[in-house]
Amino acid sequence: MIDAAGLRVMRAIADEGSFTAAAAALGYTQPAISQMVRRLEQRTGTALVERIGRNVRLTEAGLVLARHAGPVLSALDAAEEEVAAIAGLRSGRVRLMAFPSASATLVPRALSLVKQRFPDVSISFTEAEPPESIAALRAGDCDLAIAFAYEGTDVGRGEEDLDAYEITPLLEDEVRLAVPRHHPVADQETVALAELAGEPWIAGCPRCRGHLVQLADAAGFRADVAYETEDYVAVLGLVAEGLGVALIPDLILRTVHHDDVVALPMTPSSRRTITAVTTPDLRRVPAVAATLEALAESAGSQSRASTIRGPEPAFSI
Repeated sequence: MIDAAGLRVMRAIADEGSFTAAAAALGYTQPAISQMVRRLEQRTGTALVERIGRNVRLTEAGLVLARHAGPVLSALDAAEEEVAAIAGLRSGRVRLMAFPSASATLVPRALSLVKQRFPDVSISFTEAEPPESIAALRAGDCDLAIAFAYEGTDVGRGEEDLDAYEITPLLEDEVRLAVPRHHPVADQETVALAELAGEPWIAGCPRCRGHLVQLADAAGFRADVAYETEDYVAVLGLVAEGLGVALIPDLILRTVHHDDVVALPMTPSSRRTITAVTTPDLRRVPAVAATLEALAESAGSQSRASTIRGPEPAFSI
């Protein structure tokens, strides 16, 4: 009902004592001031000024508006300045969520790039697997989520309306078979998954565990999941002790090492696509766009590192 322009006019009239002087102070014409006052009186349903010769005097209602105009307009000016700072990347906040292997690889480089380029942009980071991070994005508790999906599935696993999100592919991540160094297949260049039908398995997050079960079913056996942990350091420790075998993505192999574990390519091969997920509206927020750009750059450096290293038949980790 009452807009900022109307409040500015009432304050100017109170300060200057006439429509003509108020118009000069605001850079308007005198008829424009008169029209704005009439419009405001129509909206409030009461007289706001009393004309006395060439001068005007505010009514009680007009004085109320003039009195409140100062703090209201100051708050609006402050809001405009903050929004301008966010739009100009002089400030801004991004709430980022990522799953563990991405948080150890993609995230640190991306955060460093944003800090170098936009030191006043603040990024908060929480570690979460894709189901949780996508739910947080949907609930408004997250601005940008790094998620993954295995071949034949999508980020939402059929549970989310993906049309509501903007999904940016970052990286294709190979999944390998981790076995103890002295395992009978450890010297092979490639291992058929069916060769390990009788082995105990170590599984990770629910999405990873489901992928293992699907691969095993396709290979003609039922995976015997003996241990479950989302900590890949623990996974490698269990594998090294001969307590089972596991599927481990390349992103993990780039950061975690164990001398008594070998990682092998397998058939059928398995990949997962790592993506950045946000909403179309959030994508237009400058700080979110800058973070997304940094994540893509970080992912590109990971891909280049893999290319420079070249394909290896096995990893000793």
